[in-house]
Amino acid sequence: MLPSALAQELESGTEATGRRPRRTARDWLVDFACFLLAVLLGVLSAEALEKETGLSAAFEAADQLIGALACAAVWLRRRWPVGLAVAMVPVSLLSLTASGAALVALFTLAVHRPFRYVAWIGGVTLAVLPLVSWLRPDPDLPYLGAVLISALLTAVVTGWGMLARAKRQLLLSLRDRARRAETEARLRAEQAQRLAREAIAREMHDVLAHRLTLLSVHAGALEFRPDASGEEVARAAGVIRESAHDALQDLREIIGVLRAGDADEGGRPQPTLAALDALVAESRQAGMKVTFVQRVTDPDAVPASVGRTAYRIAQEALTNARKHAPGTEVTVQVTGAPGEGLDVRVRNAPPEGEVPLVPGSGQGLIGLTERAALAGGTLAHGATADRGFEVRSRLPWG
Repeated sequence: MLPSALAQELESGTEATGRRPRRTARDWLVDFACFLLAVLLGVLSAEALEKETGLSAAFEAADQLIGALACAAVWLRRRWPVGLAVAMVPVSLLSLTASGAALVALFTLAVHRPFRYVAWIGGVTLAVLPLVSWLRPDPDLPYLGAVLISALLTAVVTGWGMLARAKRQLLLSLRDRARRAETEARLRAEQAQRLAREAIAREMHDVLAHRLTLLSVHAGALEFRPDASGEEVARAAGVIRESAHDALQDLREIIGVLRAGDADEGGRPQPTLAALDALVAESRQAGMKVTFVQRVTDPDAVPASVGRTAYRIAQEALTNARKHAPGTEVTVQVTGAPGEGLDVRVRNAPPEGEVPLVPGSGQGLIGLTERAALAGGTLAHGATADRGFEVRSRLPWG
């Protein structure tokens, strides 16, 4: 079935806005051809009038006048196809020269209106054909032959019009389908670009937030500990230098991936579950109190994508604990086995004193939830009974 807008355009010959479109050169050519056809058939019918017996001159002139008016009315066929076809039924009873205009009107009806209109009006036309042949008999044909020829001509014209309508419906449907396909392709491209931007933003956040938090912590320590010993200042400066170097290196890798157009090419190997030890050690070096518990059966068998997701979850949770609960003890627990899944839990004790307000908080947890969902797992987070905070994730394995 055609969409409503296309059906309205096809049946009414107007645009969906209700305004009648301007006729093209092709429309004018078709209308002129239909007019000439109606006139030609009318002229042929007028020659048959001379052979009729008992026909007065006045009636012959009236027949020709009605036929001329019917041919002129053909120019209205696009605007009122139903009305013109209905009017031609009684006109064809009165005038033989209007037969051409009646056929053109029936053809137009079949082209521009659904089958129910064609069935009713075409059926009435076929029903009155025997009456027309009886009232105005053809001198060259027997009664039955004239009726059959007229019925056959009417059926051919109607079928031709219905075929033209079906072809127009097909073209409109294909045109609409092409427009919808282009729209859907554009939407899919926009969605793919949006997903790619979200993935890049999530990766940049996960990679850089950890490094920049280390910079912030040690820079703050230098600012608020002016009495620190030279050894402590040197150690903090070393951590700041290494974190800044690593952050720049990670940023270069992300930019290189963007230029290459493939997230799986170039750069250092992506972190896996085995890199959690280095992540915990780095956090401890930054002054955090981290307890790491790993009860994973055969850690080398963990899929790379699952291990990378677990690493990012632990990294973001440690970063959040460092920002929102500085100085508290953090427990990182990873358990799992093939076929049972991989559980990652990161819990920090309640902070001492007032929790510092960090602008833009919460974006990392949203990214982690999306990352866990993309891996086929789940992630939940929230406050614990003792006012601490916990991040819990379950990822599929096997």
